[in-house]
Amino acid sequence: MKVEVAGRILELIEGDITEMDTDAIVNAANARLILGGGVAGAIARKGGPAIQAECDRIGGTFVGGAAITTGGRLKARHVIHAVGPRMGEGHEDEKLANATRNALKLADENGLKSIAFPAISTGIFGFPIQRCAEIMLATTLDYLKGQTGLERVVFCLYGRDSFDVFAEQLKRETV
Repeated sequence: MKVEVAGRILELIEGDITEMDTDAIVNAANARLILGGGVAGAIARKGGPAIQAECDRIGGTFVGGAAITTGGRLKARHVIHAVGPRMGEGHEDEKLANATRNALKLADENGLKSIAFPAISTGIFGFPIQRCAEIMLATTLDYLKGQTGLERVVFCLYGRDSFDVFAEQLKRETV
């Protein structure tokens, strides 16, 4: 599913984010930037040790923040590590919007043209997928309407259920 926003493309696909051929993929990171399980573990396995080594040099970032590293052996040249909230920690919606916005800003600051996001915080961090779709899509649509060098933003969703939630929300946002 694709929509055009101010001459830019926002696209939803069901798939494996580690296979995305975009300038950057987004890792649903923890604040210490330790690549453990879930999306981060898959990125570490496919991208190789260079990604974690660079994360170790950075040392971490705040919840709602983002950091950029090499993509290692991935098709994507970079990984943007966006730290989403854990359910129950407070101000989760604001933190997820900030993580999304800061990842987009970091892509712009590094001259990137394309970026692929997963559904941040919906795995072990326990964030509800519907709320995630509402927040991430609204934040991204708003960002794409402003000044940006990004040409394509993809939400690469793991599993048909997640894809369907994002697709329904995108339809509501763009009608």
